[in-house]
Amino acid sequence: MPPALARLLTDSRALGTLAVPLALTQLAQVALTTTDTVMMGLLGTEALAAGGLAMVIFNQLRTMGVGLVTAVGNQVAAADARAESQGTEESADAGAPREELRDLVRASLLLSTLAGLAGALLMVLIGHAVVFLGQDPDVVDAAQPVLYAMAPGLLPCLWFQAIRQFTVGMRRPQALLRITIASIAVNAGLNWIFIHGTWGLPKLGLPGIGLATTSVYALSFLALYLSARRDPQLAPVLSLSIWKARPATLRRLTGLGTPIAATYGSEAGFFSVVALLVGSFGTAALAAHTAVNQLVYIVFQIAVGLSHAASIGVSRELALGNTASAQRLKSTALACAAAVMAVVAIVYVVLPGAVLAPFFEGESRTATNIATHLLLIAAVMQFFDCAQNIGVGLLRGLDDTKGGFRITLVGYWLVGLPAAMLLGFATGWETIGIWLGLLIGLATTALLLLRRFNRGVRLRGTATAMANT
Repeated sequence: MPPALARLLTDSRALGTLAVPLALTQLAQVALTTTDTVMMGLLGTEALAAGGLAMVIFNQLRTMGVGLVTAVGNQVAAADARAESQGTEESADAGAPREELRDLVRASLLLSTLAGLAGALLMVLIGHAVVFLGQDPDVVDAAQPVLYAMAPGLLPCLWFQAIRQFTVGMRRPQALLRITIASIAVNAGLNWIFIHGTWGLPKLGLPGIGLATTSVYALSFLALYLSARRDPQLAPVLSLSIWKARPATLRRLTGLGTPIAATYGSEAGFFSVVALLVGSFGTAALAAHTAVNQLVYIVFQIAVGLSHAASIGVSRELALGNTASAQRLKSTALACAAAVMAVVAIVYVVLPGAVLAPFFEGESRTATNIATHLLLIAAVMQFFDCAQNIGVGLLRGLDDTKGGFRITLVGYWLVGLPAAMLLGFATGWETIGIWLGLLIGLATTALLLLRRFNRGVRLRGTATAMANT
């Protein structure tokens, strides 16, 4: 076996130790929204469009809230690596000194609480404002009750994410997968109960899906918290006393998290605007977009797992001064992502009918035809989508959170959005053109992010070499 291939396989196994459980957790989590999307489709095309619109708004605010606490994992990982290299009494398993970790947990939960309250309010306000953005008034009216039911769920959702980042930074993410898998079955059951009004409960219809989402987030947070309390490595530093968080720690996390939230928000906002543009072409177009976008979102979770694992790895390697290892992490993550995307692309091209079958009952041939064409674009687009997400994670490992935000502004908003509007409206390609613009924006963003990471690692390596001379 060639040495380069042997090293790639070795690095892939090392990266997979953390990436695989994270990716599986992400896939299990996205199964929740996939279940919701399928349930919406069973209620009809208009319900799928309305529910999809509500999910776009919810995911926009949820994603930005998650970004605020994402840096917690990197901070914990870097502190753990430094403690290990310095030979302190805290072992690698024990992580950073307990009080520092306890304060990080408190500050992240406080930050999550503030973001959840603000996001819930914004969710309701945006739900009333989208009618002025060219959306079908009937679709907007049907989406608003779903948003009312989902808004309270933003709080436990972000609490869950805060504790999740802590456990990932401590390299103990195993409970995440078990809890998320269990939540899939709970979500499906609650969807059925709330939609159809079984066991004496009122029949809520489409809003029942929103209520099920809120309930599942609350139960998931409770399960993760109780699991962490039983972990001897995590329990000593797990504190819900958010009022005791140090202002300096809160400011530090906010300073690191705000650019990440802006980066996530820039990406999610780009997709949200794309959904609004597609919605202007009618209910069938929005339903097709919702279905295919959900499929892309499923595959995207592989990149999220690789991105988080590579990001944590880069933080640890740079804390130890190993710039060459940090560079190899980038190549390994991209190679693993490309292999998975190639397999998925073949399935999209060869079996489009089977892939789309769960979302459409056959009553809307127009929506199905549009979705079939979108799958062909998605087969190519997902390579760049995964690459740009991994790039964001790599820059986070460099503590270059502001750079990622600036690049997404250029790639999405200055390149992707104008391209989408030009190809969608000026050429008459409508939804197909919008998605081609989406592809162009993601490709531009991926290339810029990876170039910045390469330059950042070179500069870090030069600085380390000079410090050692």
